Amino acid sequence: MKCIFCSKLVEKGKGLMFVRKDGKVLEFCSKKCERNMLNLGRNQNNMKWSKKREE
Repeated sequence: MKCIFCSKLVEKGKGLMFVRKDGKVLEFCSKKCERNMLNLGRNQNNMKWSKKREE
């Protein structure tokens, strides 16, 4: 699995999983990625340390 924010590979049994009310599952490699996306509302394309994601 890949981290939804920084696109790093997340080993099975590691990382954080967040499930939204609509049922969408978000996988994070660290608390840093989770905070940046959910609490701070940052875009991963604007962060120097994360890979740009194309959608």
